[in-house]
Amino acid sequence: MSELYTELLVKKDTTPKDKLVKYGLITLTVLFVLAGLLIHPLALIGAVGLGVADYFIIPRTSLEYEYLFINGEFDIDMIMSQTRRKRVMSFSLKESDICAPLKSHRMDYYNGNEKLKVFDYSSGNDEHKRFAVISRKDNESCRIILEPDENLVNLMKNSAPGKVFLD
Repeated sequence: MSELYTELLVKKDTTPKDKLVKYGLITLTVLFVLAGLLIHPLALIGAVGLGVADYFIIPRTSLEYEYLFINGEFDIDMIMSQTRRKRVMSFSLKESDICAPLKSHRMDYYNGNEKLKVFDYSSGNDEHKRFAVISRKDNESCRIILEPDENLVNLMKNSAPGKVFLD
């Protein structure tokens, strides 16, 4: 039996908000260090707190998503600053309701449903062809936004032909 296997790395586009958070935290940290050295030593405590926040928040401003697709099973990992990896989602395409392009007429019902929890694991660029998968996570329906390449789309279609639409 042949296995349907592929993996794909998608880099999330850096938004102005990401840049503001990154450079704002760095600037605040430097200002607190300078204030601690020049004005009052207690400001160094704030600098240490900001340094800890920098350590955890700044890597989240540079994200990549790795899709691993094996025989209808999707695993999505988030890679932060090309150093830390975290599994963020696993689901079966065969147990999903539908998979179609985000702007497809097949998604009209789901796009209007505000009760769906949305997980965006794409670059965030509206010009790229992004797909939505309606699936379940923790017994709740959710919309998972992906940005597959042609090879991954074809493997998804071969894995679940009745649930994956290309229009």
